[in-house]
Amino acid sequence: MTLTEEEIKRLFRIRKTVMQMLKDRGYFVGDFEIKMTREQFESKYGNNMKREDLVINKAKRSDSSDQIYIFFPEEAKVGVKTMKTYTNRMKSENVFRAILVVQQNLTPFARTCINEISTKFHLEVFQ
Repeated sequence: MTLTEEEIKRLFRIRKTVMQMLKDRGYFVGDFEIKMTREQFESKYGNNMKREDLVINKAKRSDSSDQIYIFFPEEAKVGVKTMKTYTNRMKSENVFRAILVVQQNLTPFARTCINEISTKFHLEVFQ
C-alpha cells in the first residue's frame, strides 16, 4: 500500500519527534538522525515505504544493554496478535522497553495484554 503525501509528511515529523525524545531520555541518537531532511527521509525509506520499515532500536548512552524499540504498526487498530509479535521479538533480543506509534486506539484486548505484560515489558503507546 502506497502512503499518501500527507501520511509521509506526518511519519517524517513523528520520526523526528521520536528521535529527539529518545535523545532527551539518554539514548544514543546521532545529530544526523534528528536533522534528517524530508528529502533524506524519503530517499532512505522510498516512496513506497511501509510503517514497519520505520522500526527503531536504540541503546542508552550510559548502558548499551538497556535498549528500546519504537514500533510503527501497519494496521490502524492494533490487536493482540501484533502485540504478541512485538513482545516475542523483544524477548528474543532481551529488549524490555518499547513505544508503539499507533494510528488509532488499541483494541480493548490489546490494552489488557499491555497490562498483563507490564511486569516484564514497559510499553508506551503514542497515537
